[in-house]
Amino acid sequence: MAEAATIEAPEAGAGDEAFLATPFVQQLVKQLRAQDTHGAWDGKSDLQLLKPYIHTAEERRAIPIMGDPDPETLWRLELFYNAIAVAIERETGQMVSPMMKMSHEGFGRMVLIAGRLVVVNKQLRDVHRFGFASLAKLAEAGSKLFDEAVAMIRDYPAVARYGA
Repeated sequence: MAEAATIEAPEAGAGDEAFLATPFVQQLVKQLRAQDTHGAWDGKSDLQLLKPYIHTAEERRAIPIMGDPDPETLWRLELFYNAIAVAIERETGQMVSPMMKMSHEGFGRMVLIAGRLVVVNKQLRDVHRFGFASLAKLAEAGSKLFDEAVAMIRDYPAVARYGA
């Protein structure tokens, strides 16, 4: 059995450049840039593109949780998990499909599926406030889900390849 690939998170206190260099964050930036079909974001740095994912505690408290989640927030949520799915595909060679079911109240579930294997199963709560306290937390969350999914595919390759 092959060892699971792991994305090493930079040390605490490392600069933003170290977190921007992690494979998950690089993939998220690629996903964001791919959405810019007219080149409006060409002049923006990677940090500027990732800013909507990063909220201070005060910013999170200021986001209302009444009503439907903002479509832009749902879009960012989908891109976050799409980036994980593509990173998993590149590492394992297995196609990974994201599926999200969301209520109008901001509660739901996101799953990433390879063959018949559910490699990520995430309950989503309080989606109105989806985001992370820092770039480090964003990189850590994506890398953790990536590592767990790759390990699961390596542990159950026949299930992940089913139907391929």
